[in-house]
Amino acid sequence: MNHFVDVILPLPLPTRFTYQVRKEEIGDLKKGMRVAVPFGKTKVYTGITANIHQEAPKIYKAKFIEQILDDKPIVTQTQLKFWKWLSSYYMCAEGDILKAALPGAFLLESETVVELNTKTDIDEEGLTDEEYLVYEALQNQSVIKIKEISNLLGKKNVLKILQKLVAKNVAVVSQELYKQYKPKLIRYIKLAELYHKEEELQQLLETLNKAPKQSSVVLTLFSLLAKSKKPISVKQLIKESEASAAIIKTLVDKGVLDEYYLQKDRTDTQQQVEKFQVNLNENQQQAYAEINENFQTNKVTLLHGITSSGKTEIYIQLIKDVISQGKQVLYLLPEIALTTQLISRLQQYFGEDVLVFHSKYSLNERVEVYQHVLEQTKGKIVIGARSSIFLPFQDLGLIIVDESHETTFKQYDPAPRYHARDASVVLSNITKANLLLGSATPSLESYFNAQHHKYGLVSLNRRYGNVLPPQVELVDVKEKYKKKLMKGRFSDTLLEEMKITLSEGKQVILFQNRRGFSPILECNTCGHSPQCPNCDVSLTYHKHNNSLRCHYCGYHIAMQLQCIACKSTEVTTKGFGTEQIETELKSLFPNHKIGRMDLDTTRGKHGYEKIITAFEQQEIDILIGTQMLTKGLDFRNVDLVGVMSADSLLNFPDFRAHERSFHMLVQVAGRAGRTKQRGKVLIQTYNPNHQILQQVTTNSYLEMYKEQLQERQNYKYPPFYRLIKLTFKAKDFNAVNEASSWFAKGLAQGLKENVLGPEFPPVARIRNEYYKNIIIKIPPEHSISKTKEFIEKVRKTYDSVGSFKKVRLILNVDPY
Repeated sequence: MNHFVDVILPLPLPTRFTYQVRKEEIGDLKKGMRVAVPFGKTKVYTGITANIHQEAPKIYKAKFIEQILDDKPIVTQTQLKFWKWLSSYYMCAEGDILKAALPGAFLLESETVVELNTKTDIDEEGLTDEEYLVYEALQNQSVIKIKEISNLLGKKNVLKILQKLVAKNVAVVSQELYKQYKPKLIRYIKLAELYHKEEELQQLLETLNKAPKQSSVVLTLFSLLAKSKKPISVKQLIKESEASAAIIKTLVDKGVLDEYYLQKDRTDTQQQVEKFQVNLNENQQQAYAEINENFQTNKVTLLHGITSSGKTEIYIQLIKDVISQGKQVLYLLPEIALTTQLISRLQQYFGEDVLVFHSKYSLNERVEVYQHVLEQTKGKIVIGARSSIFLPFQDLGLIIVDESHETTFKQYDPAPRYHARDASVVLSNITKANLLLGSATPSLESYFNAQHHKYGLVSLNRRYGNVLPPQVELVDVKEKYKKKLMKGRFSDTLLEEMKITLSEGKQVILFQNRRGFSPILECNTCGHSPQCPNCDVSLTYHKHNNSLRCHYCGYHIAMQLQCIACKSTEVTTKGFGTEQIETELKSLFPNHKIGRMDLDTTRGKHGYEKIITAFEQQEIDILIGTQMLTKGLDFRNVDLVGVMSADSLLNFPDFRAHERSFHMLVQVAGRAGRTKQRGKVLIQTYNPNHQILQQVTTNSYLEMYKEQLQERQNYKYPPFYRLIKLTFKAKDFNAVNEASSWFAKGLAQGLKENVLGPEFPPVARIRNEYYKNIIIKIPPEHSISKTKEFIEKVRKTYDSVGSFKKVRLILNVDPY
């Protein structure tokens, strides 16, 4: 009886591929293991075994798997089930999910490698010119990859030539798999065994008298060993003895010292654990009890707690309960900036039990976290950004989605285009774990579900320690400009409040949701502004490196001192970003430390950490930032928050613009006055009568919710209608137009007036590719799965049209 295995390949294929398993290997193979399998003519891929059975594929002859790469499964059955759901709901391939779920180091790369056949005599006369070129190259290099042969011969397809070389016994073709994960090895040093006896040691010290530096190294090693029994690393010895690496190498070469390596865990933290007690106040105690009550009936629970109401303490209490039962906890956060503050808080309490997982971690660090979670060797609590939902939890007891309203939980590119909040609802269902969504400003969809008893709802409407919520004031910028009361981008009101706050030794946060110095450079003579040649956007001026830069594709040129079009020197900048505010502040407050937190200043792995720590330790007096600042950070000494321009948030072509503006402004306001004193928030705007801004000043979430819900119902948007967005993109403008129009007509046959578009988005060209969108609105009475089936049907026909091959189609379910 032959045995077969269905394998998920890391490719966007609509189906799993079946391979044959040799009799001697079948006993070692289990679901969830990695296997190296051939696919296509030359490639070998790492796939995951999803199913083992005895049915041969009917359409193609199953190839044999090349190698089993694991001793035990690295993907759990729960993960496979979860992937299947994600693939079907978000209309993407399981291969896309595999690539997102497994750290890249697990997916071994393959290249076909060609070597010279040294075992037989080669007849050089019988070789063609091209074959001889390859043969000659193989004599100079022991191993050549197929890509290199293609470049050598200037041909794309070189397989025929290779087959002939193999047939003539000139070359041997093999697959080389690279194992990418490398354990971190630390170099340690010890005294050679020979000198462990006293006589030899005495002799050694006498001979080293002539080499004082070498003698100093050996004596330092003795003193370190006397203090501690731990192994001594080379790095530590160099530091303590103030010697160079060359001296240590000399001692190793002489045989005086021996070096050896030990593997180090990259996820180790040097955090000192000081257990502190969490004391919940009366309101928190009540919320905690209500959450547990909801958990009894397995309900997803929404915790609606105003900013600074002490949600984190409740989370810690819940985590404590879960890990005392030996279960795992997943704590999801929308922003890496947030993890830095929370990690230290949770590590103070739970110590080694806390693991961190996000994209700023290196490949090898992610592999180690993955293995710890899989083997449950360490880290019962995982804190991470959205991709943490793919980790191989064995016994998940609780999922917390903090700041659950945040849009960063949605993955836009590449596929799978999932929403971590929505996916965690399904994950909690599969793993039978409890799920808590926490937010001061829940998303309309979550609150709607809570109002309709789909979720449990728990409210916390008092700040911790009964501190009053901040006082929010609107500043009419139009009026201030008229009265000439503006200094640069600052109104007199904001400057006055900043002076008072700083004189009291308190800190200030300023929020501007645009990085760079100025979004537009404009010529006063002809009105021309430099555009990006690859995208339909103007270039943003960055002062720190005096360049004009595109935020979509990274194109940049030097700052222009004269207009490119009419050569006039009358060029000025319009609009402002975080960098310009920083420049203005330096001249307005020369004696105060100013910090900036945006994408430009937080590029490194510890970029966020450095800025947040400096601000917490009050090394920075004024912190300017983009939306990174709005997300649940807890600064104890901030008394004033200034929003530089609220209008840019409100005037955005999106059905969620008003809801998002409310979220963002309430969240940024919540950073003020988090301890005893009441904080103050000043919002500069040209439109102080705007309804959303009025609702922010009174913090009326319910008022905003009812009003926006009414609008969503009138205009057929979520949570009443579901959305699917289709994006067409290609370098050829006409091809995008034709393909999108064809698809829209096909969809309209079955979905009629629920198909909107095709339309160009606000930025219709990015990286020289044109974009066009179709939106499908699914009414509440329609079946979502049937609608998706119909879209897939149209898509299959579309894929068979040759002229549309150059147009890429992207499907995005729930694109918000």
